[in-house]
Amino acid sequence: METITIDVWLYGPLAQYAGDAARTHHANLYIELPHNSTVGDLLIRLKLPTEERGITFINGNLSAMPNLQPDLDHELRDGDRVAFFHLKSMFPFQYRDGAARTEDLAQAMDRAATLFHHSSR
Repeated sequence: METITIDVWLYGPLAQYAGDAARTHHANLYIELPHNSTVGDLLIRLKLPTEERGITFINGNLSAMPNLQPDLDHELRDGDRVAFFHLKSMFPFQYRDGAARTEDLAQAMDRAATLFHHSSR
């Protein structure tokens, strides 16, 4: 079976899901998964409930936020770097004025904006 290796970073309390590699504030793991695995598959492998993650980055692109996680079906590629931040983690300051987003998150945010948009007319 063909596999891929994912560079996984777990921040804050999520570091506990790294097992022996866990540190107090963060953990870094290299996880081998079957080819065509998704973010959802990675979460299952880590035994990390998706509700516990706050923001997620895939290769530096924002892919999920609290209550908006369209990345569960995102197919991972060999060498991808995935960073999971806990719900209580602050959004990194360098991204506050516009983070690069995955296409799935951009579409989900556009749909959410349409649902909540209102007019003063």
